[in-house]
Amino acid sequence: MARTTTAPPPFPEWLPFVPHKREPYAWLKPGIFIGGLVPLLYTVARATQGELSANPIAQIENELGLTALLFLVASLACTPARRLFRWTWPPRIRRELGLFAFFYASLHFLTYLMLDQFFDFGAIWADIADRPFITVGFAALVLMLPLALTSTTDSIRKLGYQRWVRLHQLVYVAGGLAALHFFWRVKIDVSQPLTYAAIIGALLAVRLAFWLRARNVRKSRDRAAS
Repeated sequence: MARTTTAPPPFPEWLPFVPHKREPYAWLKPGIFIGGLVPLLYTVARATQGELSANPIAQIENELGLTALLFLVASLACTPARRLFRWTWPPRIRRELGLFAFFYASLHFLTYLMLDQFFDFGAIWADIADRPFITVGFAALVLMLPLALTSTTDSIRKLGYQRWVRLHQLVYVAGGLAALHFFWRVKIDVSQPLTYAAIIGALLAVRLAFWLRARNVRKSRDRAAS
């Protein structure tokens, strides 16, 4: 009798933006990849055509930073969306959204490093130390680095699920710092950064509400069992 064998997945599990194990909505991850590159390509196209503002470097920095914040907020919304609406697909793209957030945040910083400061590390460290909005923005980027590096399934196995979850809760700290960076960066109209801060706060409140409810359920079960 011939033995049946399970076909290996078409892509390694650590590879983002590709479907694994015949998961539903297989078009989601490639779609996120293609859509995630659109803001960068649009900025590059306008830069090459000379269609940016009188201060193109500042505009590029601002657009890359805002795109990073958008992806970060979108990644934070995945778990609340699953719990509130019982959707199964948002957690499947949370990793990809988070990686794009880190990607655009890195481009935001590299633009500042290379085009704004021309690798003047003395001036850069002085900015980080003396200018609060740069301090918190750099802190947010530093916090996002280990999250991006440990976004693979293999990292979950190595760290253990509970430690991995605790580590990745830093994303809320990074999101708060990014919103504060945006707020301090804007000099006149602060309505947009306040909106992002409110959204991040609301998402954190939803997570906290579900955590408290789960804790109360566990306490009730423990009392019933005792």
